[in-house]
Amino acid sequence: MTLDIFPGEFVSLLGPSGCGKSTALRIIAGLGGATTGTVEGPGAGADIGFVFQEPTLMPWRTVFGNVHLPLRLKGIGKVAARDRVMAALETVGLADFSAAYPRQLSGGMKMRASIARALVTNPAILLMDEPFGALDEITRQKLNDDVLRLWHAAALTVVFVTHSVYEAAYLSSRIVVMGARPGRIVTDLALPDPWPRAADFRTTARYAELTRTVSETLEAAIRPRVAA
Repeated sequence: MTLDIFPGEFVSLLGPSGCGKSTALRIIAGLGGATTGTVEGPGAGADIGFVFQEPTLMPWRTVFGNVHLPLRLKGIGKVAARDRVMAALETVGLADFSAAYPRQLSGGMKMRASIARALVTNPAILLMDEPFGALDEITRQKLNDDVLRLWHAAALTVVFVTHSVYEAAYLSSRIVVMGARPGRIVTDLALPDPWPRAADFRTTARYAELTRTVSETLEAAIRPRVAA
């Protein structure tokens, strides 16, 4: 089956554990090879930012140093990179913490730093591998709102892996539901309305309807695996 992801979309990959969501993300990023088929697009690693499940910050570097790292690897020094790093930190609300170390940050702030690091290269595509799964619900919802704001502001294409029906229904313009054994696309569900979404959308009848539809689709994807 072919999966097309178009510029400016926010596509969530949703499915049971082990169905290949994270593997698909790594293949898109060029961090792993496909056993069959091809990936067509900007090329391995090109114009792509990756946010992992854990912030993976270097504890011996400041927030500035961690966000600077992708530019440093491109040969851009600290002075030349300063404006870009600070702009990325400003985008995620961490400009005042540029000199802090990871041990001084909350879990949500660490994830914001990780997002800033992914954004500092001005990617066209942002890949996010269940980045908020370990956070409390209040922080998670706040970061969901922040990601939507960034998506709109930077005209990003986002591919987002999650296990949460509620998160997928809130964030996505499309949800790709995957089934397991073998990993495959079961349903490609468009969520065209409303935009922009804000926190009060979570209390609407439309959101309840979307989550119910997504839950039923996910249950249908899981059911054959349970029956087996």
